[in-house]
Amino acid sequence: MSYRLYIALTWAVNTISFFNLIAFLWLGLTVLLNAERRRWGTWVAGGGLILAGLFFAGHSAVVSHAYDTFGGFGADTEFWWRASWLPVVGAPYLWYLMTAWYTGVLSSLRQRLWVVLAGALGCGALISLAVANPLPSYDEVLSRSPLSVFQFAGLPVVALIYPVYSALCILLALAALRRPAASERFMGDEARRRARPWLIAASLVLLLAALALGVAVAVFLSRVQSRLLGTHIVRTLFVLVGFDLLICGLIAVAIVLIGRAIVSYEIFTGKALPRGGLFRYWQRSLVLAAGFGALMGLSISLPALREFDPIYRVLLATLLMTLFYALLGWRSYADRERSIGALRPFVASQRLYEGMLRPGAPPEAGIAAPLDVLAAEVLDARVAYLAALGPLAPLVGPPMAAGQLSAHTPPDDAALAALAGRFGSPQTMCVPIEAGMYGGAVWGVPLWSERGLIGALLLGEKRDGGLYTQEEIEIARATGERLIDTRASAEMARRLMALQRQRLAESQVLDRRTRRVLHDDVLPQLHMVILQLASSRLPGDSSESLQSTLDSLQAQLGDIHREISNLLHALPPTAAPEVARLGLIGALRQAIDGEFASAFDGVAWSIDPAAEHAARAVPPLAAEVLFYAAREVVRNAARYGRDGDAARPLHLAVSVAWRSGLELAIEDDGVGMGAATVAQGSGHGLSLHSTLMAVVGGTLVAESQPGAYTRVSLSLPQASL
Repeated sequence: MSYRLYIALTWAVNTISFFNLIAFLWLGLTVLLNAERRRWGTWVAGGGLILAGLFFAGHSAVVSHAYDTFGGFGADTEFWWRASWLPVVGAPYLWYLMTAWYTGVLSSLRQRLWVVLAGALGCGALISLAVANPLPSYDEVLSRSPLSVFQFAGLPVVALIYPVYSALCILLALAALRRPAASERFMGDEARRRARPWLIAASLVLLLAALALGVAVAVFLSRVQSRLLGTHIVRTLFVLVGFDLLICGLIAVAIVLIGRAIVSYEIFTGKALPRGGLFRYWQRSLVLAAGFGALMGLSISLPALREFDPIYRVLLATLLMTLFYALLGWRSYADRERSIGALRPFVASQRLYEGMLRPGAPPEAGIAAPLDVLAAEVLDARVAYLAALGPLAPLVGPPMAAGQLSAHTPPDDAALAALAGRFGSPQTMCVPIEAGMYGGAVWGVPLWSERGLIGALLLGEKRDGGLYTQEEIEIARATGERLIDTRASAEMARRLMALQRQRLAESQVLDRRTRRVLHDDVLPQLHMVILQLASSRLPGDSSESLQSTLDSLQAQLGDIHREISNLLHALPPTAAPEVARLGLIGALRQAIDGEFASAFDGVAWSIDPAAEHAARAVPPLAAEVLFYAAREVVRNAARYGRDGDAARPLHLAVSVAWRSGLELAIEDDGVGMGAATVAQGSGHGLSLHSTLMAVVGGTLVAESQPGAYTRVSLSLPQASL
């Protein structure tokens, strides 16, 4: 029974040793290969993890040789026994150093002194290992020979110093985790806050493992010195295996905790957001480590399997690697299919053509379903808002919402404008926001296009309380940009379609009216004039009769002229050549001073020289659209500013400025047009010109205070010039 238990323990030790070897090496290489910037702390973290993996490589070599010989021990076993103690001594200090670097406490003079002190103790221990021979040889341990090492009170000095040194390093690491400094990295504080429980738990487990190692060395070597372990070598090995299994198990728990913090919150790689794929690969590496370790440990521990040729162990390892690689490929394809399935609602048809053909279709119908899928299924967000900013805002309309909205109010325009000021560049992935101001959303994701900032996607907390991964934010960003672009394009097409319908109807009405006027009014009058002219040439008519006839003909020709003139005025206007000849500002000034000269009591002009110079470089199409939009604003002010009260004073102010683009502002002090709003609707008014401004890349925004003023701003960004 004891022998079977011994075999089971040796199998467990080998299994956990292989597990720790693979887990440490995978984490160390992952940190170094995936680091955003490889600073000295990154090298310490990745190098320390790799060093721990190399320690377990030596540990596996030591325990496999010991269990395989039971008596004679070669030089390679003695080498691994000596070499494996080096990372054991250096591990506590490296853990403290990487924790202090990650928490940012090394800027404190006190922490630097502790780093120097702990480093001095570690260096002293390493020098003693290399020079003073503080540990017995492996053969002395197993053969119970008298210990030839430096001792104090009957114990090796290393057994007394190591527990104090390791406990000091890990306690200092816990102190650094308790009070971390402010992080300079984006979302660094949030990552630290979420990773801290995992790192604290790992530190406590490492502290327990270090203390257990110190106690085990002290007790074991004291019993070896006093020859209390018995006379059989197997009993000695039994005690070794028991302590080895305990310490290896604690370290295995610690590496799982450390790995969870690394892959879930990118604590050593410097990434702003964790990556979901990294976490999945970490899970699969643990499965590989456990499966590989169990089978290889079994092949080493069982006496029946040790008798086979070593080539079979190599073949077994090859089969395991091949099987794992096949499973990894299968899961990768499954993940790909799942990702495609999650993205299918965003690439499916949005029925935009049908929406354009239905004048009464709700404007947000095409993107409401993809936004709901994005929030609920892809991001698992409690709430999400999609808001358009910049040149596409007049076309997209108010923010669209998805998720649990019963307890939240969508953000207002002022909050969105403040948020837009925080989006400095397209490299900004997301920014934290206050949930109270933004309807329960805690993250703002900027949405960009070639024309600049076009919107923002506001996301609430995840339902499971976790962090959004980098892949999720990238998917959310690309999807939000596509939805806003789709919505703006659909609305622009819908408005132009409605305008085309109206123009077609007006053209048909005008054509019928032209035919009616020409057939019923103009042609009969012309026929009558012809008859009267023919009758006026008859002999016998007096000069008075002839003059009367000519006067009547003149009046009738005047009526015909007015009818034709009215028809010409009713035709759609053609492009004014004044814009090309005089320029945008010159043509607008001529129109206001000429066509609307009597409509205002005064007109004030404020033109920035830089803006006037830039206005000359505006492309002809954009200049014509801007001119007609400005003339429509002036016409509305002249027509409705007095509200029928001819005695009411009415003044107009026109300003042209350059603010990263051309801005034309027209303001009157008339009766106003209601609350501040973005011009929308149908017909020939501001909605038409808002759409045309969007076509050339500009915006039209109107604000008004009843009884005080109406101000319309026409903007053309620099990218559109």
